[in-house]
Amino acid sequence: MSLTADYEIVTKMEEAPTFAPCVPVPNVQEMVRKNPFEVPKRYVRGEEEVEKSNYMPHLSSEIPIIDFTLLSNGNKEELLKLDIALKEWGFFQIVNHGVPRELMQRMKDITAGFFELPIEEKEIWKMPPDDIQGYGHTSVVSEEQILDWCDQLILLVYPTRFRKLQLWPETPEGFKDIIEAYSSEIKRVGVELISSLSVIMGLEKHDFLGLHKEILQGLRVNYYPPCNTPEQVIGLTTHSDASTISVVMQDDDITGLEIRYKGSWVPVTPIPDALVVNVGDVMEIWSNGKYKSIEHRAMTNKSKRRTSHVAFLFPRDDAEIGPFDHMIDAQNPKLYQNVKYGDYLRFTLNRKLEGKTQTEAAKLKE
Repeated sequence: MSLTADYEIVTKMEEAPTFAPCVPVPNVQEMVRKNPFEVPKRYVRGEEEVEKSNYMPHLSSEIPIIDFTLLSNGNKEELLKLDIALKEWGFFQIVNHGVPRELMQRMKDITAGFFELPIEEKEIWKMPPDDIQGYGHTSVVSEEQILDWCDQLILLVYPTRFRKLQLWPETPEGFKDIIEAYSSEIKRVGVELISSLSVIMGLEKHDFLGLHKEILQGLRVNYYPPCNTPEQVIGLTTHSDASTISVVMQDDDITGLEIRYKGSWVPVTPIPDALVVNVGDVMEIWSNGKYKSIEHRAMTNKSKRRTSHVAFLFPRDDAEIGPFDHMIDAQNPKLYQNVKYGDYLRFTLNRKLEGKTQTEAAKLKE
């Protein structure tokens, strides 16, 4: 299967890119407001998909914790912890990252204020028909598809020349300034993390950044309303991220993110002021499968709404991704095609979320 067959890059590098269309679907928050006890058929999942029998909450405390300050200073022990975390889990939490607590709280407050606006006001910034930036939903490709129990706000933040400011909410007051301040801090953290990934892959510290041609950074705010029967729905379908890395700010008091670990589902219990980091498909492909992107999902609960703030860092469309030569040998043959990142990204975004089907499609055929 060729990833370039239908998704040729036509975007000039100085034009703001578009990513993928999405079939319009109902607003979940508004649906719950009107009838909090109903779960429409299009949202109902079977027991085999929810997989509650494979739920392993006791493993949550084993998810690695990395000290960002030590890592940034090139501490060998912390770099080794990062290497092990990625090989074993694909997820970790970072502490001592330097993002001010007050800024993290202001970000949570301002996005909560946005989702509390009347639906008519939120839809001023709804997604256009041909893209997934703005307020709405993603990865819905058919009218028959089972839907996720969430609403989303998605913005491309960096580089600044790619911003579509007409889709950036102007209320609550100060929204844009807080998005800017928070995203700037996450960019600092993300660039340093990618530099550390470069080191553990045997490259010079800044080599991996250079291969991206430019770091793009997107923001997705996921809003999960409470659900009267949470055992019947999924907030965000099982998937892996098409990014290099993703940096997540969770609510401090509600667990909803779950990761696939050795066939089981493990909740990522929030640590106050920590950030959750996971490697995406780009890292898996460049490392020739040494560091795999991990399936994860979001679950809902009966009594509380939950919000997550996800920053995706990824290469420019014209960057080529493919296994590094030094990651290939007789014991580790080349597993993945070389492909333009823009083709891979659009191939992924034009499909429904379905585990790691996109990375399987990127593998070389025997």
